[in-house]
Parts: sequence; structure tokens; C-alpha cells
Amino acid sequence: MHITYETAAAPGRPRNEDYVIGGPTWVAVLDGATAPAGVDSGCFHDVPWLVAQLGGALARRIATRPGESLPDIVAGAIRATMAAHAGTCDLANPDSPSSTVAVLRERGKLVDYLVLCDSPIVLQRTDGTLTLVDDDRTDHLPGGRPYSLELVRASRNRPGGFWVASTAPEAAYEALTGSVGLDTVSGALLATDGVTRLVEWYDHTWEQMVSTAATAGPGELIGLVRKEERERGAPGFAKRHDDATAVWLSW
Repeated sequence: MHITYETAAAPGRPRNEDYVIGGPTWVAVLDGATAPAGVDSGCFHDVPWLVAQLGGALARRIATRPGESLPDIVAGAIRATMAAHAGTCDLANPDSPSSTVAVLRERGKLVDYLVLCDSPIVLQRTDGTLTLVDDDRTDHLPGGRPYSLELVRASRNRPGGFWVASTAPEAAYEALTGSVGLDTVSGALLATDGVTRLVEWYDHTWEQMVSTAATAGPGELIGLVRKEERERGAPGFAKRHDDATAVWLSW
């Protein structure tokens, strides 16, 4: 497995709330959720702290428990992260910091994947087709965007809403998961929504995204999204720039 990635904070933002971590046979991408201005999350820590803690906990479990399922690994990482700040923060606060999780792992003759919230994985198959694993439940909350804070609060980690890594370990079992034969895949793209807006807003295709990552590298995708943001702006419900992360794996 060969892994390349690039991650960048949004222009003008001092810290990156995305996180990438990997090992010889796996990689994980996280995208921390920025709390709206004026919202008390009940947490002493910031979002970069959360994604670093969660990423570190994921790495420890993947490295030391190779036979454990990805949902079990993610649930355990959420529990470990909760324990790391249970003594200083209000984990019952409905606005507690959260993160997406996307994990890809080579396991023997299989490739396992897990996608929790909106950081998708695209598998490039050996026959040239693509398989998109996209947890888009945040796009289907009632009423359409922009969503109110009350709606998001009521929908987060609830049946019929959406699931994300925060203070509910059971969310890991609501992720999109599966396995494919190692001999059926040649590459994979993992990305946060700061990159996937190329498809969602700017008329690019997944085929173009995968081709660019494979030939020019994942950094080229970030360059493309910054160009589109400058030239075309963003929908009214969204911030113009976001942290952006893309990972390309090949076998």
C-alpha cells in the first residue's frame, strides 16, 4: 500500500481541524466540526485537540487489535477520547465537539472501509469502475439548508438524523462499512468535505477527482478547490473556505 496525502487549513484560519493518520496497511481521515459562534460546547478543549485525541486512539487500536472490526475500533476510540476529557468537560452537552471518521484498512486479502458522516471514500476498482461510499445523511435533514442549530442538535446521533464521532460510542455502529477483495481494487480516495465540494458545488465528477489524485497527487485537488472558491464563491448557507484534506492510496 502506497499512501500520499495533503491537508491544509482554510485560508485565513490559523489551525487545521482536519486530521490524517496512517500506518503500513491503513489510513484514517477526520474532519472536526467547528461550533457556531457563541455556542457553549461544554468542552474545555478545542476541535484540533479532539481530532488529535480521536486519531491517536484510532491508531493505537488499529495497530494493536488487527482482528477487531472497524466499528469496534471506532467505538473504542470514541470511548477513549471521552475518558480523556471526562474530568474537565460536560460530555452531556448536546453541542460537544464532534468529528467525521473515514478509515480504510488492508486486512489479509480484504480491504475494509468505514465512513461515519461526510468524509467519503471512493474505491477505484481494477475494472476501471468506481465505488462511492458516502454517508450523506447530513444532506437530508428536514427543511433543507441552512439548518438551524436546534435541528442539528436534535438530529445529531439520533435515529432518522445523522451520526458522528462525539460522545456516543454507539455512533460507530451506524457508520457505512464493508469489505472488498484486495485483488478487486487498485486505488482509493479519502477526502473531507472541504475537498468534495468540487463535486457537490463545482461540477467536477468523481472520475475526475480520482484521476487527478492518481496522476497529479492529492494536493492538486486542494489547489483546484481553492481556485473554484476564489472564482465562484460558495452557496449562501456555507462558508467560502474550509479545511481541506485528500488522501490517495494505491496498490
